[in-house]
Amino acid sequence: MTALPGETPGTDDAPAEDAPAAPAPGGGADGPSPDGPTAGPDAAEAQEAAAGGAAGADAVDVVAEAASASSEEPPEAVEESAKTEKPSEAANSSVASADGSAAEETSETSADGSESAEASEDASETAEGSAEAAPAAELSEAQAELAAQRELRERIEKRKAEKAAPISAGGGLSGTAADLLAAVRAVESGEKAGTAFFARTAPAPTPAPASPRPATAQPPRPAVPEVPAPQAASPEALEAVRAVLAQGGAPEALARPAVDALGEQAAELLRTDPWHLLAVSGVRPEQADGFARALLGSECGPDDGRRTAALVGRLLEQAALRGHTALDAAAVRTALAGHAVRDPDAAVLNAVEEGVALLFGEGGDAEPDETDTEDGEQDEDGVREADPTADADAAPVRMFLGLDRYALAEESLADGLARLVNTCEKTADWTEAAAGAPSPSAAELIRTVASAGLVVHSGGEAARAEPAALIAAARGLGLRALGAAHSEDGRRRLAAATGDPATAVTLAGLLSGAQGPGRDEDGALALDLLVVLDAPQLDVEGAAVLVEALADGARLVLSGDPGVLGSAGAGRVFADVLAARACPQVVSRTPDPGPIGELISGIGIGELNQVDAPGKEVVIVPVRDAGEAVHRTVQLVADSVPRAFSIPAEETQVITVGHGGAAGTRALNEALKQRLNPGPGRFGGFDPGDRVVHVPAPGRAVPGVVRSADGEGLHLDCGGAPVVVPQERVESSVRHGWALSAHQAAGMRWPAAVVVLPGDAAQGLSRPWVYTAFGRGERHLSVVHGVDRALPHAVAEVPAQERTTRLRPLLEALLTPDAASSSG
Repeated sequence: MTALPGETPGTDDAPAEDAPAAPAPGGGADGPSPDGPTAGPDAAEAQEAAAGGAAGADAVDVVAEAASASSEEPPEAVEESAKTEKPSEAANSSVASADGSAAEETSETSADGSESAEASEDASETAEGSAEAAPAAELSEAQAELAAQRELRERIEKRKAEKAAPISAGGGLSGTAADLLAAVRAVESGEKAGTAFFARTAPAPTPAPASPRPATAQPPRPAVPEVPAPQAASPEALEAVRAVLAQGGAPEALARPAVDALGEQAAELLRTDPWHLLAVSGVRPEQADGFARALLGSECGPDDGRRTAALVGRLLEQAALRGHTALDAAAVRTALAGHAVRDPDAAVLNAVEEGVALLFGEGGDAEPDETDTEDGEQDEDGVREADPTADADAAPVRMFLGLDRYALAEESLADGLARLVNTCEKTADWTEAAAGAPSPSAAELIRTVASAGLVVHSGGEAARAEPAALIAAARGLGLRALGAAHSEDGRRRLAAATGDPATAVTLAGLLSGAQGPGRDEDGALALDLLVVLDAPQLDVEGAAVLVEALADGARLVLSGDPGVLGSAGAGRVFADVLAARACPQVVSRTPDPGPIGELISGIGIGELNQVDAPGKEVVIVPVRDAGEAVHRTVQLVADSVPRAFSIPAEETQVITVGHGGAAGTRALNEALKQRLNPGPGRFGGFDPGDRVVHVPAPGRAVPGVVRSADGEGLHLDCGGAPVVVPQERVESSVRHGWALSAHQAAGMRWPAAVVVLPGDAAQGLSRPWVYTAFGRGERHLSVVHGVDRALPHAVAEVPAQERTTRLRPLLEALLTPDAASSSG
């Protein structure tokens, strides 16, 4: 790997030989900044640390946050301050000022990169802004997606309520707090077997349907129903909330976010339970405590059930922003103790009784057969007493806590995947289609899909040709086959591979009805085969909505590269399905070509190798500090890459670790705008021609270009589709897009990529991050390298951060003998 022909990028006349030839330690790089990369503003970036693996583990993150709060105010201080501190002074000292400083402080997190505040803010503001965005296609699509998720949750809850047997989500744990406390302590200590508390009944296999209907028999596509926009906050509700906030010494600027988060009844909720303020993005526990002291006075205490329930909910929400769908109960108790809660066990059980969280067990024999009930008696609350003669050496059950939305989504997804496995028609003859496949790996994929309802396909960028061949083969057999990609760029690349634009959609467009074949008479997607590319980007809620929409007998293929960063939302669907071995798995044998492909393949196995790049496909640009990193990056995008490779600046993407810092996306975008499209930013900081990224819904980053602005809003061109962002949503959902984070760039590729690694980025690096960022360039990759030995260390020693999820054990429990034998 060398510099560009005839120069070292970033200098005008220096010889090319000055650039090192491998991504090895660069000289003169700054050491890691003690602040680390700061957090970013987008919901798509909310899980950067969770997927990248640079942050601590789940328990460490939760405990660290609690320990920080504990160091500021010990248990005695909370009670004492409630008695002695004046309410107005307490609230004013702990609640953010009206200028939003609390939100800014919270959003700029340290090395864990959870970015919880702005992620939550983007989510709430997406819902708010969509109320006035009916003319915008992207916003209507986001509304449809959110409405589909709400409808799914309602159906799941209704189905769960109709089941006679208790479910593993803890439905049987409804006794008094004392009984629950004794039960949990007994299970965790091993005094009682897990069989005393958990049972699960596997769903009966659904009969196989008739042969798939031919593609020519598609029913007429029904009109997509309009999704009612959320109602704007009423003036009365806002005024009532302002009064409560003023009484508690909180800034009036929190009124609208509070109504958005809590609804029209926000004032009454805050008055009776001031810790509901934690539902507003940017509000920290100590700030909510001050607000509560101002309203409740002597009634406020550190072990108030309202406070502890709100803290448990916040801990789980923060964990979800890092990708977890559940947390170890022990870690939650430790975190609560750090927040001055004297009895964390009772606090956890209070949160379960209040419906804030669900309790799960894992390990030992936590999910026995129904025949196990003979060994114990069931009390009136549905909690079975363990047989005193049970094996005392049985492994203790680990207890987990989770939010019901993720618990229901994981259970629905597991049930739906089992349904697809058990209802697939496996008698179709795909022999000729496999024989005509363009590669051995494509032939193997076609043969596997012929006899399975669920298949996992893994491979690199070149392997995307294999799902394209599968889609073409299935359509040749008369089946309704379609491919869904994570991004518009992925959709275009899939359409080019199949040669038919009608075969490729975006996942968001398919679920909203804006793209694809629409729904059949039963409300299911009118498909016989769906191939989901970029499957690692699927979060558990999106996957549950998707699988719920597939009809019995449909085939589903999850295809993706297991080495890339995980989803921006909670869960790790692709990895869990792979680990559970719940279905056949096809591993592509098609390598990615060229020097970039060779480099990426090595990174995938933990090796940062020197590659031969005679055409300057890979270039390393050493820098000493962040300022030089920004200067070299601008020179590469504006001058060096266009001159050497004839790749214009608009086709080169800059990728960096974080949004903040001297060489984060904000600083880089500011410098790139000044060089490539200078202007006053008269449209909310934007000018026509600016490259931007639009976030219509949490976890979705859509690149675009500003075209104009008027009273209707900011007009964008997003991949050829016109999008209008209302004025009130521009600040929260549009960012400059010359530089992106790796999470925002996942699922997309550009002719050239410039990856910027300033010295303070070292803590944010991991093997999946490097693998994802380095793989975004098709023809050229420049690495602005200032992290010294941290780069090879991250590739070799820092794997993906684990996420705590329940999907894998749920899938393993639902495996049928037929599915298990097929997945070998």
